[in-house]
Amino acid sequence: MIVRQFFFAARGVASPRRVLCYSLLAFFVLCLAPAAAQNETTAGPPAVSFRGTASLTHNGISLVPSFSLGEPALLLDLKVSRGRWSFEPDLRLALEGKPWSMLFWLRHQTVRGKRFTLRTGAHPAVNFRTIPILRNGQTENILEARRYLAAELVPDYKITDRLSVGAYYLFGRGFDAGAKQVNFLVLNANFAQIPVGKKASLRISPQVYYLGQDELTGYYTVGYLTLALKNQPLAVTGILNQAITTEILPEEPTLWTVLFTYRFGEGAPLFRKREALGQ
Repeated sequence: MIVRQFFFAARGVASPRRVLCYSLLAFFVLCLAPAAAQNETTAGPPAVSFRGTASLTHNGISLVPSFSLGEPALLLDLKVSRGRWSFEPDLRLALEGKPWSMLFWLRHQTVRGKRFTLRTGAHPAVNFRTIPILRNGQTENILEARRYLAAELVPDYKITDRLSVGAYYLFGRGFDAGAKQVNFLVLNANFAQIPVGKKASLRISPQVYYLGQDELTGYYTVGYLTLALKNQPLAVTGILNQAITTEILPEEPTLWTVLFTYRFGEGAPLFRKREALGQ
């Protein structure tokens, strides 16, 4: 029902306020429902936890790195988790407050082995773009919303404590003007916790990926370099995306951006059982 109302709110030329209201409704329902099911008289670990990041960037880059907002952006990634399940809103906005995209992930840690992990997930999403219309003889700009549903599959294999390899596959289906079918396949390596002095560490992730939009295809390479301060919530990430060969517009051969990220929450409990709180 929530997903149906979400898509109804985003239909056609949508009001961002209405989409945001339904998004917040989904957020609180998914947060409160697990907590309501808890036995309040038994001690135990937190039932629901919360964390998130807020990033500022001079050039907003999408989940698919070949797409860019082309202007400064604020990226909000939130995560409410319970057990293997998590609800993860991904909100991207231009700095003047105009929405760019809203993704609402429901994810599951399907396999949690010592070395091999597998995550699955799905989301409804709305992308916004500014279009001109003629109203009462005058041209004005309005926001148009495009609705999508997508699912992901994310295997990862840990070779050492600092090195892992993996893949990412996303299938998306569009319901409005624009691409109707999207296939996004990534092969990646991750080099983590590389010491930089005593107070910082590096994370390096080189990737190659395939992008298909309806009948169009493209092949790309992208690199992520993150410098994080130890025991501090701050990090800086550089992203460089390079097209190898592509038929997909816009055909910007090279895109890059720098993100300044602040982490918050860090798994802080939203709800505890009563006895654990001493009630």
